[in-house]
Amino acid sequence: MKQQQKIITFFLAAIGLLVLPLVLQSFGNAWVRIADMALLFVLLSLGLNIVVGYAGLLDLGYVAFFAIGAYMFGLMASPHLTDTFPVIAQMFPDGLHTPLWVVIPAAAGLAGLFGVLLGAPTLRLRGDYLAIVTLGFGEIIRVFLNNLDQPFNITNGPKGVSSIDSLHFFGLDLGKKMVVGGFELASVSLYYYLFLALVLISIVICHRLELSRVGRAWMAIREDEIAAKAMGINTRNLKLLAFGMGATFGGVSGAMFAAFQGFISPESFSLMESVMIVAMVVLGGVGHLPGVILGAVLLSALPEVLRYVAGPLQDMTGGRLDASILRQLLIALAMITVMLMRPRGLWPSPEHGKSLQNVKS
Repeated sequence: MKQQQKIITFFLAAIGLLVLPLVLQSFGNAWVRIADMALLFVLLSLGLNIVVGYAGLLDLGYVAFFAIGAYMFGLMASPHLTDTFPVIAQMFPDGLHTPLWVVIPAAAGLAGLFGVLLGAPTLRLRGDYLAIVTLGFGEIIRVFLNNLDQPFNITNGPKGVSSIDSLHFFGLDLGKKMVVGGFELASVSLYYYLFLALVLISIVICHRLELSRVGRAWMAIREDEIAAKAMGINTRNLKLLAFGMGATFGGVSGAMFAAFQGFISPESFSLMESVMIVAMVVLGGVGHLPGVILGAVLLSALPEVLRYVAGPLQDMTGGRLDASILRQLLIALAMITVMLMRPRGLWPSPEHGKSLQNVKS
């Protein structure tokens, strides 16, 4: 009976996810864009959950991998490099137009490489020290992107990279609307279905990792690294694997973000973004996939929903309070309230800490 209920629940959820953009489209494309960004943040949170939730490594510079994936696609799918470097223009006379089947592996591989490079010098660090180092790494990447317009203009500095191609595959251009059976699908709805497919694939990968020997080893390191090392677990390689695997999700999400926005700049990858991604994982429930997804959806959609609350409150104060600052205040109050009432997150893992409870008993 329980199995039948699960099947029915999954079936209804699948129908709801497929119909959602069509319903939101009737209220305006802005609502579909909110759903698209929520899916991208879910993808980011799933990647960070591997590092923080499974392996217990506090990473405050995760937005750096998001930026690496975004700039990789931005440079490979825009006229910036061909306009700046004549050599590249001669090699690609028709311009750089990277297809989807190249974008995803390239973004995942490049971000994973940088993840391993970040993890290598931090293997001996734990807790606050690891958080400070990863925070510095994220800021270094942002500063580099902001200043790599001299002496060679690679990233175009604070001006950012514009005119980025939309995604193409199998003759379908996601940057243009499509008509199916007399019903019009906007570009943002097409991106929604692509992002949803990537999120579902990522959930399957994370779930399989959690149940695998590697996932169990990560959790052993999270609970007690010294005991895990004493049991023969190669903590060095597994930590590097966690950083690399988590970074791949950030790279893919960054590439999708660049294609979706059509423009990227260093301002999109600030420390605040990294803190928000960590907050999504912690708020939902560290190490628990449903909780992480819930936290990502709530924190990515909440600022947009609060626009309708911040506006009237701003009018009540005669315009003395800035609407954006007021929204941040309301988000912070909501997070503090939730964490006081649910310190382990909105949807915590039922197995988290079970081993410690068994030892105490």
